[in-house]
Amino acid sequence: MKAAYRIGQIVPSSNVTMETEIPAIFRARETVAPERFTFHSSRMRMKHVRAEELAAMDADSGRCAAELSDAHVDVLGYACLVAIMSMGKGYHRQSEETLTRITEENDAPAPVVTSAGALVNALDVLGAKSIAVLCPYLKPLTETVVDYIRYEGVEVTDYVALEIPDNLEVAAHDPRKLVPLARDLDHEGADAVVLSACVQMPSLSSIDVVENELGKPVLSASIATAHQMMRALGLPAVAPGAGALLSGRYADSPYPVPPAAR
Repeated sequence: MKAAYRIGQIVPSSNVTMETEIPAIFRARETVAPERFTFHSSRMRMKHVRAEELAAMDADSGRCAAELSDAHVDVLGYACLVAIMSMGKGYHRQSEETLTRITEENDAPAPVVTSAGALVNALDVLGAKSIAVLCPYLKPLTETVVDYIRYEGVEVTDYVALEIPDNLEVAAHDPRKLVPLARDLDHEGADAVVLSACVQMPSLSSIDVVENELGKPVLSASIATAHQMMRALGLPAVAPGAGALLSGRYADSPYPVPPAAR
């Protein structure tokens, strides 16, 4: 066993949530498993969640991958779901391939997990063919996310766009407010609920609350990313307090998981 696994994250410059929720999930894992983790980030400039800023930010992701590979991280997470999804359907595969190649060319090969690809793969792991989803984005970007998920073979029964353009305001959104919002979703026909399809909107503290109330799997983009990172490291994907996906039921699911549709 390694003394400590190095977790690398490529994050928007205004993102403050993935550097709290991802470590929180892995620290929870440390209470039930022997492995230990350290956390390392590289940032891409982005202040407002708009298509033009997202595209400019994504163009900078290669620099971040190179910087993190200088530190010989064991896995990289691209921590911006909407940036990937706004670049075109299926783009997470291209991004993961490109960034992985950068680490290889830097003589520090490491698997790359995008939060967009992780969410798609997590839904496949759960066997979820339909979902209801909460997004903080403006409605056009929310529809882009919904269309991306549908392209991957998952029906979206209902969605809410909170229409918060400023990324720091997204981070300031109280996760307790997600509980009544989830309750009001049309989730009757949904196999799962995505409480936050955004790695900047905090939701971890409300995941178990909503899951217990709705009686079906509830996840977030950050939980999906943590699950895929653990599997990319070859570790069982388990962490207390992070919903069904990390309950241990899906601890040994294959990585990478084939998407439901291509």
